[in-house]
Amino acid sequence: MASEECAQLEQAEDIEASRVERRRIRVILGALMLGMILASLDQTIVSTALPTIAGDLHGLNHLSWVVTAYLLTLTIFTPLWGKLGDLYGRKKLFQASIVIFLVGSALCGLSQTMSELIAFRAIAGVGAGGVMVGALAIVGDIVTPRERGRYMGYFGAVFAATSIAGPLLGGFFTQHLTWRWVFYINLPIGIVALFVIAAVLRIPVRRTEHAIDYTGTALLGAAVTCIILGTTWGGATYPWSSGVILSLAVATVVLVASFVFVESRAAEPLIPLSLFRSREFSVAVTASLLVGFVMFGSIIYVPLYLQTVHGATPTSSGLQLLPLVAGTLLTSIPSGRLVSRWGRYKIFPVVGTAVMTLGLFLLSLMTPTTSLLVSSLYLFVVGLGIGLVMQVLVVAAQNAVAYTHLGTATSATSFFRSIGGAFGVALFGTVLTNRLFAELPRYVPASVIEKLGGKSISATPAHLNSLPPEIHAGFVQAFSHSLSTVFLAGVPFGVAAFVLTLFLEELPLRDES
Repeated sequence: MASEECAQLEQAEDIEASRVERRRIRVILGALMLGMILASLDQTIVSTALPTIAGDLHGLNHLSWVVTAYLLTLTIFTPLWGKLGDLYGRKKLFQASIVIFLVGSALCGLSQTMSELIAFRAIAGVGAGGVMVGALAIVGDIVTPRERGRYMGYFGAVFAATSIAGPLLGGFFTQHLTWRWVFYINLPIGIVALFVIAAVLRIPVRRTEHAIDYTGTALLGAAVTCIILGTTWGGATYPWSSGVILSLAVATVVLVASFVFVESRAAEPLIPLSLFRSREFSVAVTASLLVGFVMFGSIIYVPLYLQTVHGATPTSSGLQLLPLVAGTLLTSIPSGRLVSRWGRYKIFPVVGTAVMTLGLFLLSLMTPTTSLLVSSLYLFVVGLGIGLVMQVLVVAAQNAVAYTHLGTATSATSFFRSIGGAFGVALFGTVLTNRLFAELPRYVPASVIEKLGGKSISATPAHLNSLPPEIHAGFVQAFSHSLSTVFLAGVPFGVAAFVLTLFLEELPLRDES
C-alpha cells in the first residue's frame, strides 16, 4: 500500500514538474518573441513608408537600398552571431544584438539624406541578424527537435502578426505623423524586450576555447557586397559589359574561392563546409535562399504598386496587405503543429513553394483596373505559400546537424534566406528602375519627367496623385507595367525553389537535443 502511495506521489510530482517546465518554456518563448517582433517588424513596417521616404529624400532610384542595406548586413553578420552564440552562450549576445538594433533604428529616424538612411539601416541590420538567429537558436536550446516544429509555428505566427502591424503602423505614421516614427517605434518595444529577457531567460552558458573566423567573415562580407553592387548597378547605373560590373564579377569569384579555402582550414569556421555533406541541410538552406529571394524581392514592392497604381494612402495600403498576412497565419501555425504530430515535414515546403509561385504569377497579372477583391485574393495565395515553407526549412536544417552545430545551422538557414532577400530586392529594384524609365517616355512628356527629377524622381505618391489627370494616368500606366514585370521576374525563382524541395531528404525528427 505504501509503495502504491509513493508511486502516486512520484507521478504527481512528475506531472507538476512537467507543468512547471511547460510554463517556463512559454515565458521564455514570450521573451524571445518580443525580440523577434523587433527584427521582423522592421522588415515590413518600412514597406508602406518607402514611396514617401524616396520622395522626401530625393531617391526613387535608390529606394531598393533602404531594404537592401538592412538585409545585406543582417546577412553578413548572421553566421557570426550564430557562431559566437555557440561559443559564448546566447543570452548576452541576444541582448547585445537588440541594443545595436535600437541604436541603428534611432539613427534612421534622424536621417536627413538617403545616404545617411541607408548607412544607418545597415547598422540596424547588424543587430537584427543577432536577434533573429539568437531567438531561433535559443528555442533549440530548450525544446527537442520533435517538439520544435510546434514552437517554430508560433514564431511564424509572430512574423505574420508583425506583418499585420508593420504595414499598418508604417502607413499610419507616414500619413498622420512622419515616416521617422517608422523607426522610432522600435525603441519602446526594444527596451521592454531587454527588461523581460534579462528577467526570465535562464539558459546554461557553455564556455569553450574559441578561434573566431574573422578572415572568413571579412571575405564573406566582401563577396556578398560585390554581388549586391553588381546586381544593383548592372544595367542601371553601368552597362553589364562595363569595366565596373566585370570587375565586380571577377572580385566575387576570387572572394568566394578565397572564402571556401579559408573555411576548409579554419579552426572555428564561420560556416563549416562539412555541414553541406548532408543533402538535407544543403537543400534546406538553398531552398531558403530562393524563398527569401522571391519573398523579399517581390513582395516589398506591393505597397508601391498599391500607392502609385491604385492611389492608396499609406494607411490603406497597409490594410490592403492584410490578406497576405492572413494567408501566412492560416498555414504557419497548423503546419508547425502537424510537423510535431507527424514527425514529417517535406510535404509543407513542397506545397508551400508551389502555392507561393502561383501567387506571384497572379500578382503579375494585376493592372490599374484590377479590383481590390481580386488583388486581395492574389495576396492571400502568396501568404498561404509563405506560411507553409518558411519556418519548416529551419526545422529541417536543425534536424540534419549535431547539437553542437545548432546555432551555426540556424544562422546558416537565416543567412541564406536573408542573402536571397538582399539579392532579390537589389535585382528586382534594377528591373523596376529599368522598366520604369523605359515606360515613362511612352506615357509622360519628357519635360514633366525632368521637372520631377529625372531618374531621381522626388515626387511622393501623394504628389503624383495631385498631378493633372492625363499626366497622372501616364504615371499609373508606367508604374503598372513596370511592377508587373517585377512580380513576373520572381516566378522562375519560385519554380526553382519548388523543384529543389522535391529533393529534400526527410530524416526522422529527433525526440531529444
